[in-house]
Amino acid sequence: MQRIHENIIPLLDYIKIDSFYVVCHFKCNVTNKKIVSSVPFEPYSGAIEISWQEMLLHPIKSYNRYYHTPITIYANDCHDTIVLKAFKKVSSKFKWSVENGKYISV
Repeated sequence: MQRIHENIIPLLDYIKIDSFYVVCHFKCNVTNKKIVSSVPFEPYSGAIEISWQEMLLHPIKSYNRYYHTPITIYANDCHDTIVLKAFKKVSSKFKWSVENGKYISV
């Protein structure tokens, strides 16, 4: 999996983070095409689900659970990252080029 990260990072042109989404701009330097992928700003393993009942009965606990859950945007030693999730979402728009030794846009 680390090899995949090593091959994706050169494609990253720009990352924008707001309260709800992480938007990754991938740019192929062979074709000069830009491909944008938007993923929810939440832990990779799944959404943080909090019921209305939990929010009403335990507002501080719910707040802390939602806003203090660690989120990994990118890390060499982590397989669950936002960048990898964003790339998987648009991976059909890239192909591995043996000739170039990297992903290129199709």
